[in-house]
Amino acid sequence: MTPHEAAAALDGNPYASASRWRHQESTSFRRHAGSVHSSSSEGAAVVVVTGGGGADGPAQADDGKEILCGPLLNYRRMDEDRWYGSVLVVVKGGGKDRIPHQPALILSRAGREDGDVIHPRRLYSDHRVTFWAFDLAVPLEPNETKYEYRLPEMRFGNDHKPRVNGFFVPAADESMRIMFHSCNGFSVGTDEAAYSGAPLWKDVMRKHGHAPFHVMVGGGDQIYNDGIRVDGPLRRWTDIGSPKKRAEFPFTEELRAECDDYYLENYLRWYDAEPFAMANGQIPQINIWDDHDIIDGFGSYVDHFMRCPVFRGIGGTAHKYYLLFQHHMSPPASTYTTDCDQDVDPVQLNDTFVAPPKPGDEYIIGKNPGPYVAEHSYNLYCRLGARVALVGIDARTERTRHQINYPETYDLIFQRLRDELRMSAASSRPIKHLIVLLGIPIAYPRLTWLENIFRSPIIGPIKFLNRRFGVGGGLFNHFDGSVDLLDDLDDHYTARTHKRERAELIFQLQALAAAFSVRVTILGGDVHLAALGRFYANPKLGLPVEEDNRYMVNIISSAIVNKPPPQAVANLLARRNKIHHLDRETDETLLHLFEQDPTGSSKTASFNHCTMPSRNFAILTENSPNNEAQPNGVVPESFAGRDGHSPLHQGEVGAGSKHKAALMETHGRGSDGSLDVCINVERDQHDADGKTQGYGLTIPLLRFESPPTTADTASES
Repeated sequence: MTPHEAAAALDGNPYASASRWRHQESTSFRRHAGSVHSSSSEGAAVVVVTGGGGADGPAQADDGKEILCGPLLNYRRMDEDRWYGSVLVVVKGGGKDRIPHQPALILSRAGREDGDVIHPRRLYSDHRVTFWAFDLAVPLEPNETKYEYRLPEMRFGNDHKPRVNGFFVPAADESMRIMFHSCNGFSVGTDEAAYSGAPLWKDVMRKHGHAPFHVMVGGGDQIYNDGIRVDGPLRRWTDIGSPKKRAEFPFTEELRAECDDYYLENYLRWYDAEPFAMANGQIPQINIWDDHDIIDGFGSYVDHFMRCPVFRGIGGTAHKYYLLFQHHMSPPASTYTTDCDQDVDPVQLNDTFVAPPKPGDEYIIGKNPGPYVAEHSYNLYCRLGARVALVGIDARTERTRHQINYPETYDLIFQRLRDELRMSAASSRPIKHLIVLLGIPIAYPRLTWLENIFRSPIIGPIKFLNRRFGVGGGLFNHFDGSVDLLDDLDDHYTARTHKRERAELIFQLQALAAAFSVRVTILGGDVHLAALGRFYANPKLGLPVEEDNRYMVNIISSAIVNKPPPQAVANLLARRNKIHHLDRETDETLLHLFEQDPTGSSKTASFNHCTMPSRNFAILTENSPNNEAQPNGVVPESFAGRDGHSPLHQGEVGAGSKHKAALMETHGRGSDGSLDVCINVERDQHDADGKTQGYGLTIPLLRFESPPTTADTASES
């Protein structure tokens, strides 16, 4: 027996695989999971709760002091002189009119005994749990400040969660140190022991101890809820052989309550599991969601199937706990079932309290509800310190196979950005860098040829044989019967169906960069590997990057926990790394960032220097103009006429593991206002300490100058 087989057998799962990279588990694992539940992830026991929100009475008298999950720390926004955040705790027990204990939070400067007593808002409560949110507001000061908070009289359900948590607020004239991650969990069927659990969070905390992060940005899939159809309440629905019968299956109140229990239990387990739990109470979070926060592929299956009762039901239930756990917001009063045709279901409010919605100023709320999640999108805008801002686009709530966001939602987002950038330009701290948070990469190799194969007539006979005789079972998904990888391909901005929407988004970002001379940088995850894409001016224009509003870097960092694709997939993507022409003036391609594999490993082919199939997370730090000026010693060189397979500016020269942005001693220590980026790549999946190798580059400021206006150009405009 191999070591891998032995580990799998010890886990009670002889079908797990360390090599499969798909979000889908094997056919043998699905059969196995019907009789044996898959093992839970590292670090925390599953908390068993039942009732789905008001179906039964309390199982026992609880005193309201037992914390089941938390504290979880969020960053919300800042204004000219204050920082705003929140802390969430989930306690055992509750109900509509039952508050056995209202907790209090003590907030103080680090090292001081005295502090402010903060009282909470009750967001949601049923007989199982109560969600309490504490709103924090602290002043911005001339120097970075550490705050600590504690919850007196409360009992923790584990020993690893700190009883006193601390966080850092940047100095008033400094920008935040940013940590970015995505895909924070395992796909069902993954041999978690083969990947040592989730050790990269240990490296996050080591780096946090060296230079504290002020914010932790989640790019989607902060939790994996796919198990709901394998060892959860959707198992019997998934086992229905006919796609037609699955599409007609009712989402009853009984099934809703079971699904509600599943999502709640999974959040309680994962958010309180080591080592992630060490970070989520000490580094303030900002999150958007993606499909695995709901279920694999949600939004990218065929329209008639996405509108089936079960998908509508789990979309609403997942959204409920996404708002509570990831945004510290109260959910809608009730969620969809086929048993109720009213706007609010009175059955779900039996012995259940739901606070009225109170979204903060940081949200840009879509005008219309999504097609499958019948709720409005929650997009984000917030300052990340003195000269950096972030906009997070909710690219899941409004998603279909043919659109990512409604046109009117883009209008709202860009109007808010114009308003904010206009105000900042007139202030003492104008925004110089705009971070755009997307769930999916937008500057990424095309796989159109694969889409064409999966949609071609040759798939039809295979699909028929699959439905009738089970031929090619692993090739097709178990929802709408389409080719299994097609939902992932349709998710991508580079998919054929999203080509126009993608181009319009990039053009709007280019116009915004030009109008306010702000450098746009894009964050994307989802694809389970590290890469760095760039849009840039066609070399024929002879435009330096420092003056190029088209130059936008797409930092692709995924996954911090989930397993990477096989080396062959990363190498295939690298071979597809062509220079693409968005239009006559904009090109795009991946940067050769990985000049060598992490120390002591062989993760890619010798020709592949642009896609890294290894777990990772990213760090972004401004080279603050307040830093002491560093001796340059660099002889300027000309980049005129170079294409994207070469360095396009000085910050890309020497990009990789020896670049100043990749080294802790020099990362973010410059003084020219540029942005240092470091992607931290796991060295060895068997290392329980999660040590990483950094790969870096520097993104320069934009000094955009509008071309002189003539009568001819004015008439063309």
